Amino acid sequence: MTESSVKKLAFTLLDAITDKDPLVQEQVCSALCSVGEVRPVETLRACEEYLRQHDKLAHPYRAAVLRAMERVLSSCASELDKDTASTIILLASSEMTKTKDLVWDWQQAASGVLVAVGRQFISKVMEELLRRLHPGTLPHCAVLHTLASLAVANAFGVVPFLPSVLSSLLPVLGMAKQDTVRVAFCSALQHFSEGALEYLANLDRAPDPTVRKDAFATDIFSAYDVLFHQWLQSREAKLRLAVVEALGPMSHLLPSERLEEQLPKLLPGILALYKKHAETFYLSKSLGQILEAAVSVGSRTLETQLDALLAALHSQICVPVESSSPLVMSNQKEVLRCFTVLACSSPDRLLAFLLPRLDTSNERTRVGTLQVVRHVINSAAAQMEDKKPFILSSMRLPLLDTNSKVKRAVVQVISAMAHHGYLEQPGGEAMIEYIVQQCALPPEQEPEKPGPGSKDPKADSVRAISVRTLYLVSTTVDRMSHVLWPYLLQFLTPVRFTGALTPLCRSLVHLAQKRQEAGADAFLIQYDAHASLPSPYAVTGRLLVVSSSPYLGDGRGAAALRLLSVLHPNIHPLLGQHWETTVPLLLGYLDEHTEETLPQEEWEEKLLMFLRDTLAIVSDNAWICQLSLELCRQLPCYDEAPQEKNFLYKCIGTTLGAASSKEVVRKHLQELLETARYQEEAEREGLACCFGICAVSHLEDTLAQLEDFVRSEVFRKSTGILNIFKDRSENEVEKVKSALILCYGHVAARAPRELVLAKVESDILRNICQHFNTKVLGVKVETKDPALKLCLVQSVCMVSRAICSSTQAGSFHFTRKAELVTQMMEFIRAEPPDSLRTPIRKKAMLTCTYLVSVEPALDEQARADVIRGCLHSIMALLPEPMEEDGGCQKSLYLETLHALEDLLTSLLQRNMTPQGLQIMIEIIAKRLPPDQLISLLLTMFEALGDPEKNCSRAATVMINCLLQERGGVLQEKVPEIVSVLRSKLQEAQGEHILPAAQHSVYLLATQHCAAMVSSLLGSPLPLDSHTCMLWRALAVEPRLAAQVLGLLLEKMSRDVPFKESRAFLLGRTPDRVATLLPLSATCALFEVMSTPAAGPAVLELYPQLFVALLLRVSCTVGVQLPRNLQSQERRGASPALATRNLEPCSSAVDTLRCMLLRSGSEDVVQRMDLEGGWELLRTSAGHEEGATRLARAMAEHAGPRLPLVLKTLACTHSSAYENQRVTTTAFLAELLNSNVANDLMLLDSLLESLAARQKDTCASVRRLVLRGLANLASGCPDKVRAHGPQLLTAMIGGLDDGDNPHSPVALEAMLGLARLVHLVEAWDLRSGLLHVAIRIRPFFDSEKMEFRTASIRLFGHLNKVCHGDCEDIFLDQVVGGLAPLLLHLRDPQATVASACRFALCMCGPNLACEELSAAFQKHLQEGRALHFGEFLNTTCKHLMHHFPDLLGRLLTTCLFYFKSSWEDVRAAAPLFTGKHHPLPRPHAARQPRLMPPLHRFPGAARIAQAAAAGGPGPAHFGAPDPAEGPGPRGANKGC
Repeated sequence: MTESSVKKLAFTLLDAITDKDPLVQEQVCSALCSVGEVRPVETLRACEEYLRQHDKLAHPYRAAVLRAMERVLSSCASELDKDTASTIILLASSEMTKTKDLVWDWQQAASGVLVAVGRQFISKVMEELLRRLHPGTLPHCAVLHTLASLAVANAFGVVPFLPSVLSSLLPVLGMAKQDTVRVAFCSALQHFSEGALEYLANLDRAPDPTVRKDAFATDIFSAYDVLFHQWLQSREAKLRLAVVEALGPMSHLLPSERLEEQLPKLLPGILALYKKHAETFYLSKSLGQILEAAVSVGSRTLETQLDALLAALHSQICVPVESSSPLVMSNQKEVLRCFTVLACSSPDRLLAFLLPRLDTSNERTRVGTLQVVRHVINSAAAQMEDKKPFILSSMRLPLLDTNSKVKRAVVQVISAMAHHGYLEQPGGEAMIEYIVQQCALPPEQEPEKPGPGSKDPKADSVRAISVRTLYLVSTTVDRMSHVLWPYLLQFLTPVRFTGALTPLCRSLVHLAQKRQEAGADAFLIQYDAHASLPSPYAVTGRLLVVSSSPYLGDGRGAAALRLLSVLHPNIHPLLGQHWETTVPLLLGYLDEHTEETLPQEEWEEKLLMFLRDTLAIVSDNAWICQLSLELCRQLPCYDEAPQEKNFLYKCIGTTLGAASSKEVVRKHLQELLETARYQEEAEREGLACCFGICAVSHLEDTLAQLEDFVRSEVFRKSTGILNIFKDRSENEVEKVKSALILCYGHVAARAPRELVLAKVESDILRNICQHFNTKVLGVKVETKDPALKLCLVQSVCMVSRAICSSTQAGSFHFTRKAELVTQMMEFIRAEPPDSLRTPIRKKAMLTCTYLVSVEPALDEQARADVIRGCLHSIMALLPEPMEEDGGCQKSLYLETLHALEDLLTSLLQRNMTPQGLQIMIEIIAKRLPPDQLISLLLTMFEALGDPEKNCSRAATVMINCLLQERGGVLQEKVPEIVSVLRSKLQEAQGEHILPAAQHSVYLLATQHCAAMVSSLLGSPLPLDSHTCMLWRALAVEPRLAAQVLGLLLEKMSRDVPFKESRAFLLGRTPDRVATLLPLSATCALFEVMSTPAAGPAVLELYPQLFVALLLRVSCTVGVQLPRNLQSQERRGASPALATRNLEPCSSAVDTLRCMLLRSGSEDVVQRMDLEGGWELLRTSAGHEEGATRLARAMAEHAGPRLPLVLKTLACTHSSAYENQRVTTTAFLAELLNSNVANDLMLLDSLLESLAARQKDTCASVRRLVLRGLANLASGCPDKVRAHGPQLLTAMIGGLDDGDNPHSPVALEAMLGLARLVHLVEAWDLRSGLLHVAIRIRPFFDSEKMEFRTASIRLFGHLNKVCHGDCEDIFLDQVVGGLAPLLLHLRDPQATVASACRFALCMCGPNLACEELSAAFQKHLQEGRALHFGEFLNTTCKHLMHHFPDLLGRLLTTCLFYFKSSWEDVRAAAPLFTGKHHPLPRPHAARQPRLMPPLHRFPGAARIAQAAAAGGPGPAHFGAPDPAEGPGPRGANKGC
């Protein structure tokens, strides 16, 4: 990039810096800096030039440019050349001083540029700044600020210039009157002093090492005098703080004697400001600097000020630090710095001041004092060395303080003491114990408020700090190793230190490893020399038991196991290798889980296995007995930790099981029975587990000890009726019995199976039942204690499970089985049916599950009672408990349901027969709530896909049984059931599945027909074969089929049949896309009606079905499938899909055809097939004809059905869809073409229906109405005369339909009139005859062949019927039409020419000229070739001879055809004209015979006069406009 391009780019960016958006400005600056990093010099020059050229640029934008320059200079100042640097310096200096007013943003930006340049070119910058210092004049504030900043940024460069700077500034100090200027001077003097001190402290790196403090002393003192004696007295707080900030570093530069002289005034002056300022950081910082300066010169005055200093500083350190301001924390650090200075100079005075304040009860005072003590212990270690005993003894009262802030401070002091050898002194153990006590604090006692700057409130809690302190002291302070080892071991076993176990174990592990590294002798513990330490048995038991809750206390399980592994040489010498292998596996298991995912029972079993292996390795009965004794002693320690106490019982049982001394075993078991706290459920459970585990090795002794306890005085004296309340309450006795019953259950569950079967009934169950059933005076009393009931259920469950799991279970005959089942069912029935308060229900069902499996089998009635009773007990329960412990209740509810499931499974397995399955399903179906019923159904549906046919068959039976019994409550679930059923049908392979699924659909439909129809309609199109079969299942019963058909008709007509999509190309008509619901309903109708069983229902709904489907066909003509279905149609149907055409209209036609077949109208279908009517119905072009042929077939073969069909069709004339109106009108019109309308007395209704459609907006409808009315001529000709006026009015009205010159309605009217004129009354025709003739005359020359043919042929028919009274009126029209008819004999269309032949033949009689009429009859016979010239010659001869007065008019008319667009007609016109040569006037005597009887019609004279004059005759002659000529409009273009 060239320099010019850099400049252009920079100028472009700079032009954008004036954008109002701050974000844009920032982006511009960033872009400039990016360019500057690559080409710094060119960028800086561009910025300088831009500012110079844009002198009027507002200062905010100038400041932005200057800041960008500063950023470039900060990173690339070393690349500047001198010339560029000088240019930038001059620019920045000018910008900085351009205005005398304070514009801080602008001036600071310019100052920043100077400072940045000054790091490399200090001389040039200082030269420029000194140039700005004028003698006797106050300098610009920005200049002072820049000098101060340079002193900090480049002290080595500025300090040599300080004498010159000070000599210029000091004389004008007194002139500074404004506080802002004074503050600037203070800031400058502060930074000058700091720069000088940095220079003097690093003379080895200074450019001039000869500089001494004396060089600045005089000037600094002069400034000090002004600042302290004048400016410090200001009322402006900001100025006072600026003065104080400056005095601190300035004090180091004052001459020693001057400083000593000023201290008596300076120190009190600073201390006095503490009361005036809330933020005291700057005061404390300056005070610390002054004290350092005073100590450095050995000031004696400081001693006299010490008391005041200590008091002021102590009050500052006692200020609470909850403030969010960082200055508060910084002030604390500066105050502690002051204490360090005083501790080094006067340690005795300092401690004499501090230590008595530790005895105060004031929190702030004690916390602040402890902070100072901790600080001086760390910062003045040498001065405090001989003061350790005093400091330790002064901690006595703080150790007793319960305030958390004081505790935190004490812990920090103890941490400092540990690092400096205090804890090795007498009294140090108390400090260690204090730390451990704080580690044991429970989490709920920790403070909730976070400390300053702490993100986690718990991170600054007393416990958290103590834990960190203990670990750090143990791991980082080498001198503490011999103090903490093995002393920390004595804190493992006391209960009050339980919360500290995790940090204790971690510290002990580290200490033990260090000892091991030092050697075996240093690691082995001499218990004789440390009597207070716990024994190896106590440590082993303690660590093992606390590991059972591994995630409590920050993961004490892992920590305890690691310590246990490390301590193995001190526990037993044989355990090392095994523990080194096993413990890592246990730790790895914990790493794989969390507190939420850990399976507690599995974890405890792993620990017990670890203990069993340990005992097996030791294999020393004495050691094992000693361990069991120690474990028993620890039982009271866990009264507040029931889970761990429960595990301890298991450990005791495991240890006793490994002991070989039966006396020891029985002794410990007896003690456990006598000392157990039976009121606690967990302890009862733990005691029972202990006995069960012990019974694995000592079954006989365990049972014997239980019986001995029952016979013992301890137990018997509490069970008598007279002594029942003496030693223990009745409730307590029940708890003891509960524990004993549980003990027997656990013994049965854990004892060897080959031994337990022999004792199940003789010993175990006998004692269980004896303890449960109490006899008072020989009467059996049933207990009401739920705990005792639960224990009985649990024990019986364990006994039953033990029997089932035995290898001899098949041969074992359980005589008490029925009794126990009955007892369990009584417990279940006794439970409240609407609430789940205890697990008795669940446990009892689980017990029954095992009891059912053992021999002998229950009879059928008993099994049914069990199922019925359990279901009744469960189904009334609410699935969502509302109690406070809703989580536990929900868990119990789910477990109870699982127990019920297991019981039902067990019952089925015992009676796996169709009868057993049926009984169970019937009972279940009646009891299941709806939500559970649907779950069961869905499960059964899943089983339909089972590869085992028997399973899938059973599933189908169950499904239909459930639907039969409870289908009525499943209305909302019908869609889900149908969806699942369809998906399963696609997966299942069995032949029996589909019939069963059809039956399921039928059962549901009989109960929820509408829901079933709606659900099946949601099936995707095209319908697969399975869905088709499901639809057909709905037709097996006529009543249901009729209901389904009615619903489908409603669905088909509810939605719009199509939606119009916007055309892609302009000018195109919108595409019509079928809507899914009517399309689906149409397909469904086909499937339902294709079933033969649907015949009666179709007959019942014949008119509704026929009309609805006919309308459906009509409104789907030309309608497309949705795009997604079109793609499927193109890809072709898969084998699973039906092969029917999905195209909307074809689908509707097929359904209509199916409906006619199913209703018995096969002849109609066959007639339509032969005539191709169905194909016509499908197409837009042939649809109308198709509807006509359908009506014809219906009239011929299904006449009796028509009255109801017509009644249903009556309302369709108002349909919103034009196609529907067209189709129905075509259908009705064709019915009038058959005599069935008259036979069935439908004529009047048909005529009314058609009349109602005469004013329809659709031209096709109006056209078809006229066709229908005309059809009366062929269908009921004898009825035409009666309805003549109505028919003629309609036809004549059709001639005037619309503005279209070629209206198809007019064409149909002409065709209809041609059929009707012969049948109506002459009088009815007379009134409209003239109008018709005039109206059709323009059509003779129509461009459309159909119109020419129809109009000319109608003209012929009118001539045919115009005899008698009509002749005179019509003769004028005959004459007017003669020339066009003659010329159109040459029409290129044969039909037109044929019509002209007919018309001329019909005109002949009306001309009253026999010769002419004979000529017409001779030459114009149909089928005879016409020699036009000869015929024309003959005709013209007769016309000239008989009608000489009309020749002029004929010639005039003929002239118009000279411009005809038809070549033959155009050629005939001159020929016709040429034939009319003038002839001699015929003899007068013959004129009456040759002239037509003009006197017979009105206007004859006028016509004759017009003819004689050669005029055109009256206007209604219908002659074409000469301007237009004959033929189509504009046809003269071809002439």
